[in-house]
Amino acid sequence: MRTFCIYGVLIYLAAINIAAFFLYGIDKWKAQRNKWRVTEARLLWIAVAGGSIGALLGMKIWHHKTKHNKFRFGLPAILILHIAAVLAAGYYYYFVN
Repeated sequence: MRTFCIYGVLIYLAAINIAAFFLYGIDKWKAQRNKWRVTEARLLWIAVAGGSIGALLGMKIWHHKTKHNKFRFGLPAILILHIAAVLAAGYYYYFVN
């Protein structure tokens, strides 16, 4: 049962990071063409929901939102919180439970 749960979490994280990566790319594409944009709140929330790695990669690869402080400093902060959560969950899984 635990293995199934871990695989479910890994699949979720892979999917949300892929979605975040492409969402940043879509927003950059729309910005260049003066079309309807993805809101900054949505871009940040997909990172908070687990897509911080995909958001950072999308930001770096497409050079999108690189001058906005809430993205320059916020996304790495979110990633650090995610890493801390994974480490805490791993500690609990292997040592406490």
